[in-house]
Amino acid sequence: MIEVKSLVKTFDGFKALDGATLKIEKGSVYGLMGPNGAGKTTLLRHITGVYKQDSGEVLVDDAKVWENVNVKSHIASIPDDWFFYGQATVKEMMQLYKGLYPAFSVERYNALKDAFNIDENKNIKYLSKGMQKQVAFWLALSSMPDYMVLDEPVDGLDPVMRRRVWGLMMDDVASRGTTVLVSSHNLRELEDVCDHVGIMNHGKVILERSLLELQDNMVKLQVVFKDGEEPDLSALPILHDSRMGRVHTMIVRMCPESALNAVNKYEPIVSEAIPLTLEEIFIYEMGGLDNEINSILV
Repeated sequence: MIEVKSLVKTFDGFKALDGATLKIEKGSVYGLMGPNGAGKTTLLRHITGVYKQDSGEVLVDDAKVWENVNVKSHIASIPDDWFFYGQATVKEMMQLYKGLYPAFSVERYNALKDAFNIDENKNIKYLSKGMQKQVAFWLALSSMPDYMVLDEPVDGLDPVMRRRVWGLMMDDVASRGTTVLVSSHNLRELEDVCDHVGIMNHGKVILERSLLELQDNMVKLQVVFKDGEEPDLSALPILHDSRMGRVHTMIVRMCPESALNAVNKYEPIVSEAIPLTLEEIFIYEMGGLDNEINSILV
């Protein structure tokens, strides 16, 4: 389990984290969302022990992360600016990872050669950005970690490879109980893999839900009322309302069944509840807080 409690981090007077708190259960796939500058990368760097907090706690399996070699040996990280030694080959980096991670599996490393199809004797700096990211996944998956912490992990990968690496990670979640924490602006992709979601803004985690709970708490209604009838819907928790012709489209903070029951009291000609995508949920959750939503859209 990963627990972050009231985390504060300041850089040159700017409070990047302002009491951030979250909890990630073992074996879950947790998607961290938020606009640019929300503090996501700073939070991930505390969880992996790169940064030391000003105050608060970061615990993995009830142990503090900072300067804890044992805890870090169970965490594989793929940051947005992945590091490798300038003259290192893939095979040489494998030897480094083998020394850092006690559970590193050479057998799995060899088995994944076909999945990534990269010459292990080639200098990494001469590989393309996408191939370097593949090497990062190759080494991280071979480390057999209990936790994977990923920051924009599939940027630079083609669609086929994106699907392949997600498939490999989801296999580990299912077979080994690996916990995955992933921060990404690609909300459509998070929706396909995550079972829990957290939204950050201004250095705080402002919302944490299971994906099912999040999707069950907000719905899009499309309704057509009888000619000339405009019922007063102000009692409903409507986040957005628009109209095209006779069709009313409303985003309502209710479960689909309750929302339909509420509008059906007015005997509309047509009423339909449409599930929201994760991207739409994010937009309407953030819309009431500020106007920074445009920075998250892909």
